[in-house]
Amino acid sequence: MGRRILIMLAGFFYYSGLVAMACRFHQRAGRRAVILTYHTSKGGNFLQHLLYLRRHYRIMPLEAALEELYTGKKDPRYQNDRRTPLVISLDDGYTDNYTYAMSMARDYCIPLTIFLVPDYIESHQRFWWFEGQSIARRARVSEATLDHKHFDVQQERPALAQFIDDHVRFATSVAERETFLAQARTVLDVSPKPDKQDRDEDRLPVTWEQAREMDESGWITLGAHTMHHPILSYITDPAEVRYEVTECRRVLEEKLGHPVRSFAYPVGQVQHISDTIVQAVKDAGYDWAVTTTYGINTPVSDPYRLCRIEVDIDQHWLVIAAEAAGLWGFISRLRWMPFIRNNFTNARRVKGR
Repeated sequence: MGRRILIMLAGFFYYSGLVAMACRFHQRAGRRAVILTYHTSKGGNFLQHLLYLRRHYRIMPLEAALEELYTGKKDPRYQNDRRTPLVISLDDGYTDNYTYAMSMARDYCIPLTIFLVPDYIESHQRFWWFEGQSIARRARVSEATLDHKHFDVQQERPALAQFIDDHVRFATSVAERETFLAQARTVLDVSPKPDKQDRDEDRLPVTWEQAREMDESGWITLGAHTMHHPILSYITDPAEVRYEVTECRRVLEEKLGHPVRSFAYPVGQVQHISDTIVQAVKDAGYDWAVTTTYGINTPVSDPYRLCRIEVDIDQHWLVIAAEAAGLWGFISRLRWMPFIRNNFTNARRVKGR
């Protein structure tokens, strides 16, 4: 029901002309840069989104869009194109970014920007936000006590999965996170045989060979997303924060053979980005850093706290049209329509990251 309401509302915005009016406003209001952020790309409406966005926006690589935003210098190829620049970014570097998104970029001449996590590329293991559900599904004991909390595993698998996820999400170091996951696998006697969901290759990170091929394709720009994808605001040791930010850039530049200029904060809401973290990003030599704070960027936007609009491949293209035009931020502030606000929040919640 909620999804249908969202699509109907987005349809009203589009077919009433409000989306077109918002687009014209941004074109006339001065320099703007819209940055969308996805994660996975396969199995939803990603192609529909790309085709709509290509028609109504000037899709650009992140670096080119930000150079234009801050300097005002426009690529001669786009001198007469008044459409608002838009960047399509994908976080984490899932395998389907290589097998599917890169093909779409090539076939439809649409540049993409992908933020990578080097340690996961090296290990080619599942990202930590899948581990709670995976461990709970594959647990072979009937009862267990984990970190002083007792579970009836057969009856409480969802609660167990959430408990594991919360523990690793709020870990104060990468070592704490990995130690807890190892302990959980042992205590719960996790089956060594991966199940069907764990064997989904599209949920694994890309390899270095795939990353280099994307980088050399001419359609993909690669950026940094920390070494191990911790939520930086929960890391208690400032030296570890600096390592996550700086080492990520060093490794990517070593593997790719060229400078890496952009950084994406893991999860990236306001509460996850302190002044100390921003300073670490500046000290590491990045030119720009993107958050997941909702908004459209202007020349006065902080280059180390750039806004992005979170979207998802499962959303209808009409919803994407409203999102990119900046109308969805207005809807989220309609406190007198809580049923819309709640459905909006649920629809935009990114799976785990």
